[in-house]
Amino acid sequence: MSSSASDWRVVDGVTTAWFDAPSLGAGAALAERALAASPDARIELRDRGVRIRLDADDEAGAVSTAARSLGLTAAPARLQQLGVVFEATDQTAVSAFWQRVTGYEAAAAAAALTDPLGRGPSLRFEPSHERRPERHRLHLDVVRPESVVGEVRPGEPSGPYGVCHRDPDGNEVDLVPGGPLGEQAETDDWREVFSAMACYRIRSTREQVELAKAAARLAGDAGFPLLVDLRPGLVVLDSGKDRSDAEAHGLDVDFTGLAVALQAAARRLGAVADPSAPRFVQLFLDAADVAAVRAFWVAALGYAEDRRAHTTDIVDPSRLGPEVVFQQIDLADTGRREQRNRMHVELAVPSDTAAARVETMLAAGGRLLERPDVRWRVADPEGNEILVVGG
Repeated sequence: MSSSASDWRVVDGVTTAWFDAPSLGAGAALAERALAASPDARIELRDRGVRIRLDADDEAGAVSTAARSLGLTAAPARLQQLGVVFEATDQTAVSAFWQRVTGYEAAAAAAALTDPLGRGPSLRFEPSHERRPERHRLHLDVVRPESVVGEVRPGEPSGPYGVCHRDPDGNEVDLVPGGPLGEQAETDDWREVFSAMACYRIRSTREQVELAKAAARLAGDAGFPLLVDLRPGLVVLDSGKDRSDAEAHGLDVDFTGLAVALQAAARRLGAVADPSAPRFVQLFLDAADVAAVRAFWVAALGYAEDRRAHTTDIVDPSRLGPEVVFQQIDLADTGRREQRNRMHVELAVPSDTAAARVETMLAAGGRLLERPDVRWRVADPEGNEILVVGG
């Protein structure tokens, strides 16, 4: 295997690499060269590095060469992709519900939905005839702009916050409306969808690169670890969950002031905000022993605990995967605790790291349920399942 080829892995069917980088600016420099080699590349700039996903393998060598010329090193062990699988009695009806709620797109080759922004976890649907009448312990939170939620609301909501909906099989989603970031015109492009996010439609790769470089420079000067995602025709600027708030980011940064500067830079470059596009998706797990279940998922996903003492969130240190949140289940609710969920998590990792990841899960209290070929099904300490897929 060439040195360039060793940088890349197939993850969830996509040729993918992660390059460690010391700053957003260094990542933006690599993004510029990667887009010159592959204009349709999907690129995530983070303060710790850059993830690049390609449609064509023959473009990987040029990207690796560019990374090396910039002094950046690949770290394939960081690569993974998270999805959610629904075992559905009526795949068509369940899929249609979730497509409406999330605004996801139907995948051409499978019973699956994918985020058009290329950011949230994919949703896949498998047939099932097993009856499971109790509420499940796993649900999703979906946050979209208030105007969009008003249009797509799939029935009368329920729950203590009036945002809970159920699909035809009883799987739950909290569909939460997000508002603007402040009231001033200088942040009109931004929406608070648990994270502060602005999505810009752009006209050319050059405009995309210039916006990414400007965002990296402004965020770097402010000392803020902004998330910058590049897609064909699109740039997404994102604070990360809750991190427009000082308590969450713990930095001496006025994020609203940064958002004002970012919006001004985007508009100077001719980028046009799409205020309907922002969306945020996270996983929510109910647990009897929150500490034990949370510790398992930290190990299973390679996540870290949220810095705030009063939250149960766990987060991807690379800020690529969705957040997972835990809450206490009623210990008397034995039906829910004993019933197998109709939803489970699917974790795609490089084939050469899959077995080690499973061993990590077992050491953290997991139980191996099934191992056919390169797919391992593991249960957490309370029976919630994760399917590890290598390659």
